[in-house]
Amino acid sequence: MKEVYIKNKAIELRKKGYSYGLILKEIKISKSTLSSWLKEIPYEPNEEVWARIKTGPLKSGRIKHNKRVRDIADIKNEAKDELGELNKRDLWMIGLGLYMGEGAKTHEIVRIINSDPKMIKLAIKWFKDCCGLKNENLSVMLYIYPDNDVKECEVHWRRITGLKAENFRKTQIDLRKNKSSKNKRKLPFGTAHVSAVCNGNPDFGVKLHRRIMGWMEHALD
Repeated sequence: MKEVYIKNKAIELRKKGYSYGLILKEIKISKSTLSSWLKEIPYEPNEEVWARIKTGPLKSGRIKHNKRVRDIADIKNEAKDELGELNKRDLWMIGLGLYMGEGAKTHEIVRIINSDPKMIKLAIKWFKDCCGLKNENLSVMLYIYPDNDVKECEVHWRRITGLKAENFRKTQIDLRKNKSSKNKRKLPFGTAHVSAVCNGNPDFGVKLHRRIMGWMEHALD
């Protein structure tokens, strides 16, 4: 089973009131992974769980878990209030920070690579709103692994990016034999490489890369 299916199955079972122990019997993953997936899911035991486990310890665990869920939600809401509404300059600087970490710095290519859908959405918004690119100036190449489903990945990233099939280049599959098996299923949809293409407009080619490098240098002075 693919990681995304396993995660959705775990969340579904949790919402139906199953304990970690019962979920782990159904889905063979580590308890730490399960905990990270379910830490924000409120928990109310179902009848089967109440019948299997003593009420005292279960009640205590449920109370602690739900308190943690509330605490996480409260902290996130406070953080949202602290940040406030973002303006275009905020987006400009956030996108520049993303490019500093995940963008291409050599060969004068404008490109951001990431596996996180939210980061890719941010990259595209930054390219459009702050760099002036349009859909026809964006190109996406997917880099996936043998345990990924090619069609599923392509559909996923088209939905995330909102771009058409013609914006996507041929998907690349990593077929190296010496890759560690520990990384299997960790990237259920691989990584997306979002690049700027000039399509005859020099402002969106080498010139744009040089502008971005200038922004970075000034921000780091």
